[in-house]
Amino acid sequence: MRYHYQQGLSPALLIFPSTMIDIEPPSTLPNAAAAPSKWKSGLTRSLRHACLGCLALSFVGVAVAQSQTTVSTSPQWKLSWSDEFSGGKGSAPDPAKWSFDIGGKNPNNELESYTSRPANVQQKNGDLVITARKENYTGADGVARQYTSARIRTKGLFSQAYGRFEASIKLPLGKGIWPAFWLLGNNIDSVGWPKSGEIDIFENVGEPSISYSTLHGPGYSGAHGISKKYPLPAGEAVNTGFHLYAVEWAPNDIKFFLDNNLVAERTPADLPPGTKWVYDHPFFIILNVAVGGAWPGNPDATTKFPQKMLVDYVRVYTRSGESQAR
Repeated sequence: MRYHYQQGLSPALLIFPSTMIDIEPPSTLPNAAAAPSKWKSGLTRSLRHACLGCLALSFVGVAVAQSQTTVSTSPQWKLSWSDEFSGGKGSAPDPAKWSFDIGGKNPNNELESYTSRPANVQQKNGDLVITARKENYTGADGVARQYTSARIRTKGLFSQAYGRFEASIKLPLGKGIWPAFWLLGNNIDSVGWPKSGEIDIFENVGEPSISYSTLHGPGYSGAHGISKKYPLPAGEAVNTGFHLYAVEWAPNDIKFFLDNNLVAERTPADLPPGTKWVYDHPFFIILNVAVGGAWPGNPDATTKFPQKMLVDYVRVYTRSGESQAR
């Protein structure tokens, strides 16, 4: 997203959240180009969805998931944080992991009011579902909007410098619909944006086969962010199935991936002269679906509502031997 963080807003792995399973990120596996359906098969999803609340069968689901997603035998990566969104149908995101941005005072000429209502954000059938709706709504901030949606974040609950951040997501699609999975520097409240830095793992602005990955920092933000437009392979679309969006971040190096294909690699050499590389401290995670704005434009008669973004999981890894900046 572009200059869209607001200050001052209201703030498990499978069945056993205390169990940390070292799952090797797919970009490091021998078949790194495999589609995400092979990384997390339909069988595994079906077992997990069907067995929620049933401890015995859930244990089997964990075993199957481990065998099909490849338990790491490599010391390169260690899972440090994850959410598999296995909560009960209609439940809110885990409050130990996520908080909400709330309100309608959004930049970029966006049209939505963000809420924490189940109508806009809930767990369902093993997914996080963020729903953008066309409805007249006035939030506690007194701002009247014609659309609602949700934006959740790990600010104050989890942040990390370096490692791999990934999410399996099925996107909404339509004119004026702007979903994103991104990271923001945890010093945002003290230094402001864009000095905090922003890593947009992906954004989509209504194009079925295009994804954008962008860095924003001081001197290269907003419309001047360092961005890469990535076309999906022929016949694929962001809204017809789950795709794996990821960033692998090391000191002075950031790599973006889509379905384990390298989208772009960025280093300080890519910055405009005289600007600073600010990706040396912990960042937190944000997931949202915006409606309208200067970049995607506003919804029109072709845009269907409601629009839903489904997130199968979010996982974060550390790399063995790599120190974590604080």
